[in-house]
Amino acid sequence: MAYVLMFSDTGHNWRQHRQEDSIGAFPGNSNADSVVQYKFQQPVIARYLRLVPLDWNPSGRIGLRLEIYGCPYTSDVASFDGSSSMLYRLSPRPSRTARELISLKFKTLRNAGTLLHAEGQRDHSLTLALEKGKLLLYFHLSSGRQHLVSLGSLLDDQHWHHVKVERFSTHLNLTVDKNTQQVHIPADLGAVQSHGFLKPKRNFHGCLENLLYNGLNLIDLAKKNDHQVAVVGNVTFSCAEPVSVAVTFTGSQSFLQLPGSTGWTLGVVSLELHFRTWNKAGLLLTFDLPQEEAVVWLYLNDARLCLQIHKAGRVLRELSTGSSLNDGQWHSVGLRSRQDHLTITVDKEEGSSAHTSISFPFVTGSHLFFGGCPAEGSGHECENPFKVFQGCMRLLTLDSQPVDLIKVQERLLGNYSHLQIDMCGIIDRCSPSHCEHGGRCSQSWSTFHCNCSNSGYKGATCHSSMYEQSCEAYKHKGNTSGHYYIDVDGSGPIKPQLIYCNMTEDSTWMVIQHNNTELTRVQPSPEGKQHSAHFDYSSEEEQLAAIISQSDHCEQELSYHCRNVDRKGSPFSWWVGGPGPGQVQTYWGGALPGSHQCACGLQDTCLDPKHYCNCDADHDQWYGLLTHKETLPVRSLVLGDVQRLGSEAAYRVGPLSCHGDKNFWNAAFFDKETSYLHFPTFHGELSADISFLFKTTASSGVFLENLGIKDFIRIELSSSTEVVFSFDVGNGPLEVRVEAGVPLNDNRWHSVRAERNVKEASLRVDELPAATQEAPADGHIHLQLNSQLFIGGTASRQKGFQGCIRSLQLNGITLDLEERAKITPGVRPGCPGHCSSYGSLCQNQGRCVERANGFTCDCGLSAYTGAFCHKEVSASFKSETSVSYIFKEPYELSRNDSALPSSIYSDMTLRGEKISLSFRTSQSPALLLYVSSFYREYLALLINKHEWKDSGTFRGLERSRSHQVSAPMLK
Repeated sequence: MAYVLMFSDTGHNWRQHRQEDSIGAFPGNSNADSVVQYKFQQPVIARYLRLVPLDWNPSGRIGLRLEIYGCPYTSDVASFDGSSSMLYRLSPRPSRTARELISLKFKTLRNAGTLLHAEGQRDHSLTLALEKGKLLLYFHLSSGRQHLVSLGSLLDDQHWHHVKVERFSTHLNLTVDKNTQQVHIPADLGAVQSHGFLKPKRNFHGCLENLLYNGLNLIDLAKKNDHQVAVVGNVTFSCAEPVSVAVTFTGSQSFLQLPGSTGWTLGVVSLELHFRTWNKAGLLLTFDLPQEEAVVWLYLNDARLCLQIHKAGRVLRELSTGSSLNDGQWHSVGLRSRQDHLTITVDKEEGSSAHTSISFPFVTGSHLFFGGCPAEGSGHECENPFKVFQGCMRLLTLDSQPVDLIKVQERLLGNYSHLQIDMCGIIDRCSPSHCEHGGRCSQSWSTFHCNCSNSGYKGATCHSSMYEQSCEAYKHKGNTSGHYYIDVDGSGPIKPQLIYCNMTEDSTWMVIQHNNTELTRVQPSPEGKQHSAHFDYSSEEEQLAAIISQSDHCEQELSYHCRNVDRKGSPFSWWVGGPGPGQVQTYWGGALPGSHQCACGLQDTCLDPKHYCNCDADHDQWYGLLTHKETLPVRSLVLGDVQRLGSEAAYRVGPLSCHGDKNFWNAAFFDKETSYLHFPTFHGELSADISFLFKTTASSGVFLENLGIKDFIRIELSSSTEVVFSFDVGNGPLEVRVEAGVPLNDNRWHSVRAERNVKEASLRVDELPAATQEAPADGHIHLQLNSQLFIGGTASRQKGFQGCIRSLQLNGITLDLEERAKITPGVRPGCPGHCSSYGSLCQNQGRCVERANGFTCDCGLSAYTGAFCHKEVSASFKSETSVSYIFKEPYELSRNDSALPSSIYSDMTLRGEKISLSFRTSQSPALLLYVSSFYREYLALLINKHEWKDSGTFRGLERSRSHQVSAPMLK
């Protein structure tokens, strides 16, 4: 069998036990002897338990043996009526402690009220209050109230909730049930001890239990009439709980049918109910008017309360009032008709109402349907053209008489289907929010949605970054130089930043600007004042540190021009650089950190050998590039040697520039199907994203696997054209498949990105459409793994991967495959061969050249330059102008002709035995090219009557008109 567990303090207002934030059913026993035991992860404190069977034994036998294990529990309770309070006074000279702790439990039916208020010195105070069912912490200054943090939701459910406020010197932890948030507070808030807890303006209505201050039980002190505790108003030391029976409409088959009042034939109709929901639409109530052959619908539409009277296919009356009624709070609805006047009201005095004039005749025996209608064919005349209601109702009254919902549950009154009676099953799916990176959470009764607009992230939970992690990654997508948003840690916490990417022929530079990169002159300061400058960078501190860390090389220009300065004694000038606040640096470009030298001092080339910098010798300048990453970026500069009359100085600090992406090219080659790398357990309980590139000639193999006791996660190449992402978080194995349609074992790089979150799982291969799989509703959501993470292999004895894996990142963190491969047999660090994948990026006959980490485009065979040979090299010539090239590198004309000179010299784009030239002209005749050797042999290209001709005596030099010399574009 299978069952759900419910618990209660009073025998009413039941609550269903949830496992890991999911509504989980417990599997029962399969025989009569063995014991099935479950230990709750979170303690449950209750007086009553209820087991609700879901499935019975297939053989038809029913039985129950239940043993419950608990722990001793001490309870000191105080009940407050909304006008009462309790005041605790500290001793006149309280001992200061580094830590203060306040803990309590509370239960209430009201969604607002102050639980705790404490005051200290300098008009500082702290308030913990319920507002709309959330617990808010406020810090009060003399200048006004400051909202620190909000935690919890739906706390007005008449169930116990645990609260803990823990104060340290500079921060405070607030815990509500099992969720904790930390906030920073002024250090002197410890003076809260001076006055204690004061009576707030809006008091709490409900029960407190085990109110402890630094281990001191305040409720117990109040019982004993201790002089430190004062009771104001009616405070009782037992929990007086009103019985409030709610009913939950769970889905499309839910309805509640009640008979109308016998007094309605007198023409007076009075009906009231309270509801709470997350949905914007749903039917609250419908009934017929038999005498009028009409029907009345009371429903929600766009979070407003609407009433419609319908007769013979047309609307007789329509009313609407209220707004934002889908906020999860309790709202009251009243319908009242007297004679020819009809009124609907929302939230009584605080809300709004709508009126109309219409006769409202009722007859005895009319039926009221709440939430929905019975299934068709049930014999009831009920129609619902609107959406069904999903939510809770309570306090139903007909003619001011409350409806006994317990009688309904016992089938003694009315009728119902698919209801949860004596409980409200509402869940706040946005508290805590599963939307990441500032995504805004909204919800319906059954699910939630994340709005990722303007966050820089995408996906069901705003987990995945929209941007690449480096300029290197943009380059290998074919992007040229420009400004790009860079997200250095992908799905990690660091925000994207706009950075300039300089894609050169040899390197890809990330350039980070600051607030002053211009040459700045320093005026003499006879008073001896130092000149200081601080540099604010366009990137945030975390991003700066990540860029420097993941780069192979970083540099920054620091130049200092000086004349007639005072450099006697200790250095008057220094700079601050490095991570965080930085450290004082006294070396300069080209020298070593801590050397107190410039480049000329290190190289023994200073103008005055007695000094290590030219400025020390009263000469003109220091200049150099700072290339030691651990001292970058330059954060500030202090110049104190421009004091002598007539002294001059100027400085320039250039932008920080870095190249070489360690993450993007971090790779390993797996020689055998049995080889693998292992890493610590992957922790991606709620959100897990995995991305990497691979290339292989094998038709199948496991890329990655991590196991738990029952859970697992795996990505594999299942066939030469298909990648499979599979996992289990306790709801049973799920798979997401992408069929590429083309071979993936073509020894070219292919990208894989898999993501699993509480809403869905997705898999993307290359630029193919992503495949998705929705998560089961209200299922388990935590991925619990405990084994090592296997890369390129498997712990479950499946076929391992053979080939290359590169740039493997889990939740934005790159695994260092190369370092692990160096010490692992059967795995080699690095992966050669990139031109097969990226060679197509080289344009205009550019040739792809392999490098250990990447590739470059050789533009020698084209009249283009740039990272991808995409920038045309051209010049405009006027009459009687020319450009001469002095040959610098050997250029072999013909290896088989010994009569020719062995070489001529040129820095033109001459390679092999080919010459490429493109031109546009309206002049004829014109000489385009002239090359002469030492032996008076020459090659000339000229235009005569708008036709190009070649002439020359270079024997053996190929000059194919169709290939080596491009045709002219004549005007």
